[in-house]
Amino acid sequence: MRAIVQRVRKARVEVIGKYTAEIGRGILVLCAFNAQDTEQKVKWAAGRISRLRIFRDENDKLNRSVIDEKGEALIVSNFTLYGNCLHGNRPDFSHAAPKEISLPLYEIFVKEMSGIIPTKTGEFGGDMELQIIADGPSTVILDN
Repeated sequence: MRAIVQRVRKARVEVIGKYTAEIGRGILVLCAFNAQDTEQKVKWAAGRISRLRIFRDENDKLNRSVIDEKGEALIVSNFTLYGNCLHGNRPDFSHAAPKEISLPLYEIFVKEMSGIIPTKTGEFGGDMELQIIADGPSTVILDN
């Protein structure tokens, strides 16, 4: 699983011009899966992401998680995270898992995150437009 986790003040997703979900302070998680991913890896990632200390404490140190902040998560599927750009000018997406593998893993990830913090989602496989007000910006990559 590969995830881009961005600390946000606000994030919103629309699918074909239709409002789908919006969060306030929290994290935007762009996620993708490959054929070697397992339910165990995805559950581990949900726990790790929710506990990442990427929010500032009273001493201006990154010591607080989205849980500590009572924040929300917006999860957006994004298979292009597995785009390999090392050869040619067109990214190679062959390492991204097909829908038959990635959709169940995505659903597990969303369920796990929802059990930890308030979670909203985009539309799996949808053509989505994101509106993001980044906080920092503070962005990290989880690749397991």
